[in-house]
Amino acid sequence: SLSRKEYPGQWKMFYDLIEKENLKGARIFTQVHSREINSLLSFETSTPFDNCEVWLDFRKMPLDAQLETLKNDLVTRERLIEVANRPYKGPTAFGAEPRPPEWDTLYVMDRIPRPHRSVGEISRALGVTPAEAMIEIALEHDLKVFFRQPFANENQDDALELMKHPYSNVTFSDSGAHVSQIMDSSLQTHLLSHWVRNEEALSLEEAVRMITYDTATSWGFHDRGLLREGMVADITVFNPETIEPQMPTVAHDLPSGAKRLKQYADGMLATIVAGEVVLKENQHTGALPGKLLRGPLY
Repeated sequence: SLSRKEYPGQWKMFYDLIEKENLKGARIFTQVHSREINSLLSFETSTPFDNCEVWLDFRKMPLDAQLETLKNDLVTRERLIEVANRPYKGPTAFGAEPRPPEWDTLYVMDRIPRPHRSVGEISRALGVTPAEAMIEIALEHDLKVFFRQPFANENQDDALELMKHPYSNVTFSDSGAHVSQIMDSSLQTHLLSHWVRNEEALSLEEAVRMITYDTATSWGFHDRGLLREGMVADITVFNPETIEPQMPTVAHDLPSGAKRLKQYADGMLATIVAGEVVLKENQHTGALPGKLLRGPLY
């Protein structure tokens, strides 16, 4: 369940419908994110202008050649900026794909802690157009920087209220869609670092329950989700003082060298599955005890 800036408060209608059905005996819950859903844009992956004239040929070049062109070919650079400043005529965005840039909510993701500055804010401070500011920012990082464009859950007050709702399940994931556009493997670490440690909006105990017991119970798995004798030893060991997502990176390790986003975390000490340590300090141990689970509801 998501809040959308175009439809403020509309999410409450869905929870009213869920409550109505649950009171009749249904068993309905929602999935909610611990932050915005962001399309991550970059010269390493996709920009909003990749299908525009001039950009189309430019973006076919290797990244090093794009960097060299932007630094030294001022004519091409000015043409790219001019095209990017035109009214957007690219493809319509329906999901996570690049969309017309909303400069005041297109944020420079040059660090993990918030707040992030918007390209619109930076462009006004520099006295240049937003497209020119975006290129300047990218050049400062040798084109290896992300710009995040939220397209759902933009209102973080709503996001917190959604997470606290008794019909919500927080931050479980499909673990693979839009692999070069969205990076949501950090939802749990964001919950623990941002909402618990930095904002103090949730207690550590509340947040841990949300992503362990609540999720397991909702799916009908009553043999895990608690540290209790006789239950499956699926355990994550972390340092609450240091846990935090690392910056996303781009890997080219899919078939045919296709790209995907990756993200690790600080403060993750160990991941234990069925009693075996599978990850230690972000490194895989080689143990593979995990298996596909089918709950009693399915």
